[in-house]
Amino acid sequence: MTERIKKLRGLMNEAEVDAFFVTRPENLFYLSGFSGSAGSVLVGREQSYLFADFRYIVQAAQQSPGFIIVEVPGSSHEQLHKVLEQEAVVTLGCEGDHLAYSQYVALQEGLSEIDLKPFDGLVEKLRLSKDNDEIATLEEAVRLADEAFKEILEAIKPGKQEREVALQLEYAMRRRGAERAAFTIIVAAGRRSAMPHAVASEKTIQYGDLIIMDFGAVYRGYHSDITRTVVLGKPACCQLEIYDIVLEAQQRGIAAVRPAVKAMDVDRAARDVIEWYGYGKCFGHSTGHGLGLQIHEKPWLSARDETVLQPGMVVTVEPGIYLPGWGGIRIEDTVLVTPDGHRVLTRSPKQELIALG
Repeated sequence: MTERIKKLRGLMNEAEVDAFFVTRPENLFYLSGFSGSAGSVLVGREQSYLFADFRYIVQAAQQSPGFIIVEVPGSSHEQLHKVLEQEAVVTLGCEGDHLAYSQYVALQEGLSEIDLKPFDGLVEKLRLSKDNDEIATLEEAVRLADEAFKEILEAIKPGKQEREVALQLEYAMRRRGAERAAFTIIVAAGRRSAMPHAVASEKTIQYGDLIIMDFGAVYRGYHSDITRTVVLGKPACCQLEIYDIVLEAQQRGIAAVRPAVKAMDVDRAARDVIEWYGYGKCFGHSTGHGLGLQIHEKPWLSARDETVLQPGMVVTVEPGIYLPGWGGIRIEDTVLVTPDGHRVLTRSPKQELIALG
């Protein structure tokens, strides 16, 4: 945490602020290690403060060594104002992309002699590239999802509902140590697989159905994300054909992941394959996204994101083809940008369309 605070102070110097006030939960955890549901952090030029109410004082002291713990009653900014005065803060930075207007106004009250400057994504710049501890934690989150996928393959039978599969996936991850599912698990079978973000329903799975499963685990605050498409029974020729196109696109996208490459170029590498086969209009979402303390983080592997990839960034690569009335196929892996290229963290099989039963 000390190194992260040091880096933030470097950004503060560039932004010409004396202190920075943090309220976004993910940034609060990233800087301090505090995992409570209510709290805030003030990073000054010399000292760092963690504000929490009575419920979290002991927890804050245990999780955030090196921080001065300040007890606050409810959401009052009175203690913050006292610390700002004590620290002789003239210019205070805050998370303009997170604070609601009412919170901004409340924060501004009593700061008549302090210049309040909102910033977008200041701490998020630090979070773009993961350190070794973060990467190890993400690898464990990925492993939990991989193990759950291996287990669920044996449980999918004709007549099983999508919701049952989603529940078993979550249970399998949590039984192995996940805090929770990374997001609402997607299980979409048959024609429903043509909906990229279909919520698991009461639909029963039948022979011949394609089944898209998109899920992930949260481990120590960090998210994994994986999608696999399988078929119940013997696959049809058209299912094999579309699967191979998506797999080729995904492999081309993964191959493009390396330092100094723009995020948009990874998207283009995968999208070119699908367009070449004539299915460009059937791939309407971005190729992937960053992930870490949030399931969706920068960079975005999209046609508009010019972010240059750097070692330590972790992204998903997840092209798909969706044909209404027929079904859809998506394949997704979690990929780490390394100094000399990339490393695929996901290990679940994908080299051919898995046929169950």
